[in-house]
Amino acid sequence: MVTIKEIAKQAGFSPATVSRLLNGDPTFSVKEETRRKILEVSERLGYEPQDRQFVAMRDVAVLDGITDDEELNNAYYRELRSTLLDTAQQLHVTLSFHTEIAHLIDNANQFDGFIAIGSQLYPYPELKRLHDALPHGVFIDVNPAPNLFDSVQPDLPQTILDALDFAMARGMRRIGLIGGTGRMMGGHEYPEDIRTMAWRNWCERLGLPTEGLLFVGGPVSVDNGRELGERVVEAFTGDAADNTAEGSHNGAHGSLPDCFIVTTDSLAVGVLQSFTKAGIVVPRDVELISINNQSIAQYTSPTLTTFDIDQQALARTALHTLSDSLSYDTDIKQHTLLSTKLVVRDSFTPAAQ
Repeated sequence: MVTIKEIAKQAGFSPATVSRLLNGDPTFSVKEETRRKILEVSERLGYEPQDRQFVAMRDVAVLDGITDDEELNNAYYRELRSTLLDTAQQLHVTLSFHTEIAHLIDNANQFDGFIAIGSQLYPYPELKRLHDALPHGVFIDVNPAPNLFDSVQPDLPQTILDALDFAMARGMRRIGLIGGTGRMMGGHEYPEDIRTMAWRNWCERLGLPTEGLLFVGGPVSVDNGRELGERVVEAFTGDAADNTAEGSHNGAHGSLPDCFIVTTDSLAVGVLQSFTKAGIVVPRDVELISINNQSIAQYTSPTLTTFDIDQQALARTALHTLSDSLSYDTDIKQHTLLSTKLVVRDSFTPAAQ
């Protein structure tokens, strides 16, 4: 069995230095060439600690791709940025923020690796250049280059299935989807959000109707949520959209679906506004299930039942994934999906368990 002393002797460093690095002492920082030398020797000798912990990182860059979208949409990513900072501080990791990918590439030799956040889209050739300069990186919330970098994401396809299951447990069959335009990543920029794809897929397999129940397109924003809500109103109520709420329950609004899944809280806010204007009462006339559990979900009328995405778990997993990448220095990429949890409020009530 290979010992710390044997690695230290062949690497040319003290046993204390080797031990602190391989055992992930978060307070320990070494030069990049020292870290790589020790890891190369330990791997060559076949060293495998019984409990590999967090590998100390000297400095980590953050590719901050938060775009200039509306306030509510950006709130999710700002919260994620703050959570990432707090988590890194707990692990004694220093973060340096960069908004331009070219600037990060030019300064790549200053960092052990990077973590990317935000909705900014990067051309694949730029991501390839980034990989050549800084091969260890983790994207949070998206997966733009799965063969180049690791990623940590909420399991949105499973979230859609969970939402359908909750609705079906209530006896609902006509379950619509309201969402923005997304992109399938990995070099295939097909303009369909992964939640929309999952909804189509699972509805087909579960024998649920889809015709006339899909309302997608446009950015993820409150304004677009209002527009999508207006499309729903027009589709199901037509000229009856001006009816009062008192007269709508058994009238034209009766043709509404049982429930809508809305792919983000910011869209759901706009949808609720359009429904209220048209006299559609949630949850009486139609129920809503949203995704993200932003703080605004507690203050809408009605309050939003929504799936919570644990940002602390995203940040912590991303940092540990980067640590693993640096520790093993392998070409194999990790793509981790984290589960979500339904937070029940007023817009949808699950069946009693």
